[in-house]
Amino acid sequence: MTFDPMSEGLDDDEVRETVDAAIEDNEVVLFMKGTPVMPQCGYSKRAVGLITQYREDFEAVDTLQNLGAFREALNEHSGWETIPQTYVDGEFVGGSDVLAQLDEEGDLAATLNAADAGEDEKASATSEDATTAPDGGSDEDLDAPF
Repeated sequence: MTFDPMSEGLDDDEVRETVDAAIEDNEVVLFMKGTPVMPQCGYSKRAVGLITQYREDFEAVDTLQNLGAFREALNEHSGWETIPQTYVDGEFVGGSDVLAQLDEEGDLAATLNAADAGEDEKASATSEDATTAPDGGSDEDLDAPF
């Protein structure tokens, strides 16, 4: 894809359709300024960093194609005009500040439906005294003399 500085970008209807489809069709979607590889603001960069700690697969939508129309369309879904915005299973989660707070509280992986979000809870429920090895075994399974 090449950048055409004379391009008009998406019109308002296309933006609305893009927002609706992205929220409906993706488990996790981040509306951001720029792309995950090249974020164009610090908040978008922070949001990408937080999400990618727990998920590799998420949809990112570059709102710079028509920033005003994206703000308006997103406001209809969330009541917020600020970008970035994260949605999970069609529900608005928040921007980078909310993602950071969820991460600090230990809830971000579960909020993002990360594949390993429940692993810590499962491990602690199976044995509080045993240490779980990376292969899923525990130190009780070892026959080491030390």
